[in-house]
Amino acid sequence: MAAKLRKGDKVVVLAGKDKGKQGEITQVMPQAGKAIVDGVNTAIRHQRQTQTSQGGRVAKAMPIDLSNLALIDANGKATRVGFRMEGDKKVRFAKSTGEAI
Repeated sequence: MAAKLRKGDKVVVLAGKDKGKQGEITQVMPQAGKAIVDGVNTAIRHQRQTQTSQGGRVAKAMPIDLSNLALIDANGKATRVGFRMEGDKKVRFAKSTGEAI
């Protein structure tokens, strides 16, 4: 199945503790059905001090399920993603506005 959400897409969280937050996808894990979104679903991890880096508490973005994310269209609203053929190329489009992504 083709990827509806890709790295670099602006998305909004639909469900969970971060509902309503927006961010950019930094990594997609298609086998697990999850993505890492910048500034969303963060957890505190404790980092040991080394000779090169300072130790302490570090906020780390954790994976969030793809079903809890929706793409943001040109109007700034959440939209579903569809596929259509334009010439001989398959392109993604926003279902709310109909424009290609």
